[in-house]
Amino acid sequence: MADTAEALELQLELRDLKNALTAMRERLETVQGEHAAALVRAVSGANAENTELRNTIAALREQLEIERAHHDQAAATAVAQARDECAQLRATVAALRDTLERTVSGAEDRLSTARALDRGEIAALQATVRELRRQLEPRTTA
Repeated sequence: MADTAEALELQLELRDLKNALTAMRERLETVQGEHAAALVRAVSGANAENTELRNTIAALREQLEIERAHHDQAAATAVAQARDECAQLRATVAALRDTLERTVSGAEDRLSTARALDRGEIAALQATVRELRRQLEPRTTA
């Protein structure tokens, strides 16, 4: 009976070990399932975040391109306006230079004419003075 009791005890121990092994296997399977589910959730979350980040990057790139286009357009407009203003200023300078040259030339012509008239008047006055002196001389000697 000692053998039977010992065999029974071994059988009970074996049964307990098998039950413990089964429980451990079930826990392992549960943990593996939870781990697989957590991994799937993590991968899914990472993929969703990755997609969201890619969409954000694409939107930011598009916005950057729009801003660059606006900046380039503003710069081109500013350059064109500056060129137009420079052309207008050059035309104004040329017109003012021409006007100044005509004014100076006209003034020189008027001055030359005035000098000629003055010389003529002076010559006429000098002739008048000589004539008056000539007329006065015989009277003073007489």
